[in-house]
Amino acid sequence: MAPEPLVEARGLGVAYGNVAALKGVDIEVRAGEFVAILGPNGAGKSTFMKALAGVHPARQGTIRFAGRDLAGVPPAQRIRLGIGIIPEGRQLFPDMSVRENLVLGAYARLGLAIPASLETAFDRLFALFPRLRERQNQLAGSLSGGEAQMLAIARALMTEPRILLCDEPSLGLAPLLVRELLATLKRLKEERGLTILLADQNALAALDIADRGYVFDTGRVVASGPAAALKADERLRAAYLGTGVGG
Repeated sequence: MAPEPLVEARGLGVAYGNVAALKGVDIEVRAGEFVAILGPNGAGKSTFMKALAGVHPARQGTIRFAGRDLAGVPPAQRIRLGIGIIPEGRQLFPDMSVRENLVLGAYARLGLAIPASLETAFDRLFALFPRLRERQNQLAGSLSGGEAQMLAIARALMTEPRILLCDEPSLGLAPLLVRELLATLKRLKEERGLTILLADQNALAALDIADRGYVFDTGRVVASGPAAALKADERLRAAYLGTGVGG
């Protein structure tokens, strides 16, 4: 018998006023998977991620995390349950240092009870992102685009998530930085066993490292399956996946 999905959305509907943004979406992510959510601008990818994070309430359907119905669970509690998010646009605190941004990531999980062992968490992250160690006392607003994205990932990891929601993390990055970013996410999955749900427009590059994918269009899932099968489908490539940095 297959284990219960870590994340399961069934019949999920989300609306902005009278405009339906998600329409009956069914998605599941199992522990240890890397799942990509793909589709054009306005397809509903970011809305779905925000619904999982608790930013946008579901109008219909359900979202379950580790078997728990998330209806009515606020974003802060979802973080403590193990849902980490790298939001679209990173949303760093530009007038605070790299280190202070990381402390705020821990605060989301621990509140005011910041333990002395926080230094151990810093060491683990700086081993993953050596450039952040060099920049730890630098203002976040002075970082390059690639460095800022590293910090956004590191801050999310400070919450010790069971799943990492990555909402358009490659936005505004050069192709080389996109490849480095995706390679980092792949390392987190392979070396730490972290479950990753990635929404991104760089479809082919994402499918190169994902296990499975879902393709969105106008708020619906129009295709799903193993990443290799989605990438090989010429009709999907022409209609939704484009070329991206993956070629």
